[in-house]
Amino acid sequence: MDTTEYLIRFFAYDAWANQEVIRVLQAAATSPARTLKLLAHILASERLWLERLNQQKQTIPVWPEFSLEDCKKHATELPLLWKNYLATSTKPGLANSVSYKNTKGETWSSRKDDILMHVIVHSAYHRGQIATDMRAAGLTPAYTDFIHSIRQGFVT
Repeated sequence: MDTTEYLIRFFAYDAWANQEVIRVLQAAATSPARTLKLLAHILASERLWLERLNQQKQTIPVWPEFSLEDCKKHATELPLLWKNYLATSTKPGLANSVSYKNTKGETWSSRKDDILMHVIVHSAYHRGQIATDMRAAGLTPAYTDFIHSIRQGFVT
């Protein structure tokens, strides 16, 4: 399996995991206040990184005030955008760097494959925070482990 194929699998996992969090939040009568803020941040960050990779202007803040419906909309749109991006990516192209400004206005340059891995790890990190917040509130969080998605056939 080449780099692009692995990234396609990781982004399929990411899309599934985000949908699982949304599913659990929809079913819960209530959830910790920070939970929705973290989910919105995951989705906004994913869009921001895609815009940086495409050398586009930032369209939403990195910490937006999204409703659960807003999160559902973004969680539905983003997998298609990532799939299209990855479908046109090549292994040599992924090793190329892209320059961008971070949210502090600092200019950076990073390899595209490093950015893509960052998106996956960043999202998983914040889903872990969501799970911790939900458990602390006496709720059962979504089970979003990568290996669970493989075992259950959600990601092939």
